[in-house]
Amino acid sequence: MRTPHLRRVGLAAASLGLVAALAACSSGAAPESDGTTTPAADASSGPAGSRVAVSYEGGILVLDGTTLETVADMDSEEFTRLNPAGDGRHVMVTMSEGFQLLDTAAGTSEEPELTDTVFAADTPGHVVRHGGKTILYADGTSDTTVFDTADLATADGLPETETIEGVEAHHGVSVVLEDGTFLTTVGNADGRNGIEVRDAAGEVVAQSDECPGVHGEGTAADEAVVFGCEDGAIVYHDGEITKLDAPDQPYGRMGNAYVSETSPIIVGDYKNDPDAEGYLLNAVTLIDTEAKTLEVVDLPEGVEYTFRDVARGPDDLAYIIGSDGAVHVLDPETGELTASYPVIDAWESPVEWQDAHPAIVVGADGVGYVTEPAKNSIHAVDLTTGEVVATSELDVTPNEIATAVGE
Repeated sequence: MRTPHLRRVGLAAASLGLVAALAACSSGAAPESDGTTTPAADASSGPAGSRVAVSYEGGILVLDGTTLETVADMDSEEFTRLNPAGDGRHVMVTMSEGFQLLDTAAGTSEEPELTDTVFAADTPGHVVRHGGKTILYADGTSDTTVFDTADLATADGLPETETIEGVEAHHGVSVVLEDGTFLTTVGNADGRNGIEVRDAAGEVVAQSDECPGVHGEGTAADEAVVFGCEDGAIVYHDGEITKLDAPDQPYGRMGNAYVSETSPIIVGDYKNDPDAEGYLLNAVTLIDTEAKTLEVVDLPEGVEYTFRDVARGPDDLAYIIGSDGAVHVLDPETGELTASYPVIDAWESPVEWQDAHPAIVVGADGVGYVTEPAKNSIHAVDLTTGEVVATSELDVTPNEIATAVGE
């Protein structure tokens, strides 16, 4: 089934009437880490609350989620990617040998540790968390590793895992729904073109080849799953795949989805010029998984972002750290920006996507964490008020970031 896009709208600067005044994905290969951890001299004792993991060139910091003080500093490979494991304590670190488990010790009095636990993977890629499962995808084989997220708390080493063998290696992603339905991308070394859906017994029950360049995924309310395409997106829901066309053809790409599992609307990035220089984008995609519609919203002039700069937070709103240095609040229901909070200095596109540039993630109690590599700093922002509640100047340049919320 094909459904046309809804419409394309623009957001003029005047749409910020309620605004507070403005004041691809791969892992690096480098020498293995020895897992060395250096506790900070001023790290607080006693049970810890939320933690923030921050990668930098050759290392990873673990910060206190409230004070942003450094709790631990450990060696890693030159470039690593960070993803929450899903249990509120651990972070998956993308290393050359696979996904290495970082214990942030969130919610405990223990010391953070880059553990010896590694989920082996040839060219580790996407990490997905859904329905009590953590799903790891290996680009070099297209194999998917699945385990119960809760088992991280009790396993001595690797938890019990299930490996779903792939067919042809490609940069892909997989999702497992609560009833065991398995969704995975389809492609090979020459490209990617769609998805395949299998039931809990492994039988193919649906498939689509209408998603050129398929990349990224997001699961919204009622387990509606979206995958991005170079000409729009596809939605899987209740056994049916629906293609949503972008307003720009033949190229209107969505490649990253920012979701809340209590909202039917997925916020995605959007690019309509395949030859554009740099990585800054100036429009977002809103996909209503109930109405099966796709809408592109143009952001005001000067508000640009990369794939690291959008997160979902309080009230299912989207929060964008723009190139103007402000956190912009986007209401997915209306497509309007409802507030803007100045946080960091204006910044420009990275030369390469791996290069350090501002990022935003959301932790516990509606706190957003924003990195500012130009000043080797990180800021904690109350996303409901825009108040910067903590700032820390680091001894390193922050790159990727992930949170562990503790208990």
